[in-house]
Amino acid sequence: MFENLSEKLQRAFKNLRGQGSVTEENIQEALREIRVALLEADVNLNVVKELIDHIREKALGQEVMTSLSPTEQVTKIVRDELIAILGKDVARFQFASRPPTVILMVGLQGSGKTTTAGKLAAWLQKGGHRPMLVSVDVYRPAAREQLRVVAQSIKANIYEGDQKGEAPGTPLVERLAKEARREALITGCDTLIVDTAGRLHIDTELMDEMAKLKALLSPQEILFVADAMTGQDAVRSAEAFHKQLALTGTILTKMDGDARGGAALSIRYVTGQPVKFIGTGEKPDAFEAFHPDRIVGRILGMGDILGLIEKAEEKLDKKKSEEFARKALSGDGFSLEDFRDQLRQIRKLGSLESIMKMLPSVGPLAGMQQMAGQVDEKQLMRVEAIINSMTQKERDHHEIISGSRRKRIAAGSGTTVQEINQLLRQYAQMRKMFKGMGKGGMLQRRAMGMLGGMRGR
Repeated sequence: MFENLSEKLQRAFKNLRGQGSVTEENIQEALREIRVALLEADVNLNVVKELIDHIREKALGQEVMTSLSPTEQVTKIVRDELIAILGKDVARFQFASRPPTVILMVGLQGSGKTTTAGKLAAWLQKGGHRPMLVSVDVYRPAAREQLRVVAQSIKANIYEGDQKGEAPGTPLVERLAKEARREALITGCDTLIVDTAGRLHIDTELMDEMAKLKALLSPQEILFVADAMTGQDAVRSAEAFHKQLALTGTILTKMDGDARGGAALSIRYVTGQPVKFIGTGEKPDAFEAFHPDRIVGRILGMGDILGLIEKAEEKLDKKKSEEFARKALSGDGFSLEDFRDQLRQIRKLGSLESIMKMLPSVGPLAGMQQMAGQVDEKQLMRVEAIINSMTQKERDHHEIISGSRRKRIAAGSGTTVQEINQLLRQYAQMRKMFKGMGKGGMLQRRAMGMLGGMRGR
């Protein structure tokens, strides 16, 4: 996400390089490019105007630090202003003083409400909560079935209720919501996530229904689910929902797609309410709290190293990582079995492309992010298949893998002898490199110290 915006902003900053100071002339050209970059990213026009005015004022004012170059000065100012627009801190999630906490998920049809309701439930489970899901979309049976499947996949409670029809004086939507809250209370679920009906467009009937649900449930959170790929359409919808319901926050979905970033930068400005979460993929765990500073870091090509570290700490087995480091840097080296285990660990973090995109696109790691689109994920799977086709003895003692063994491994893994040879060559080079790094024990002690420091975080 934000690749196009990031690339264009980098171009604007680049034009300031070599300048001795920030002047009216050179800042005007940079601001023009920043303005075009933001508008092309589908950022709200009022947001762009305010942002450009603030950048100009600060770049030419007394707030500029003399120790920074013009490029660094403008980059810092843009960073600070973008964070101010998105909100300086991670938005807090509101919980009821007495459970269950009620969360109303609202938005247009196709924005990803049902999938996002499941992701939010999984996120709450990780935090030690016991959520219950309920769908009050009585117009589309497929939506209720989808939520049931989602709930099963994450092992979350779901209230399906009796759909025979409306009780006298009580519409089915309201009855289901009321019963679900009572069921959550009885079964000890501390959170109720209500997946509401959507429409292809905003209409009076939809808004009346949402208003009635709000009055009935008194939700702690009313979260607008927006498809980030729809840009200003999502912003206009968010504004309309906010006027009617007083939203408490937004969840942006499909941020892993071709999202230009305009919705993320505009919705908070238009509604005054924070973006609380973003969806970054299809899986239940492809969901994260919205960190304004980290998102701005990605936009400006600074990467999201903190996010990558958090993901590694959550997904990776620290003991296995420490053991691998010890073996790799020792005289004995690591085996093919150890190598396969590390590949499996890396794949837990997600695709290599998504990992590389969290690295800075400027500075010494710039080349890594530029390689993101060239990564062949299938190659990792082929490598694992090759190692799986080896015997335990072959994995522990690669030197015994003769020509006949290579033919057998190739046949068993659906690869070629040439691919086996390539893997073994690369493996031997890696062992040699790690051994060289570990000579004298200095790097080994440093690596162990780093791992120990991570463990103590």
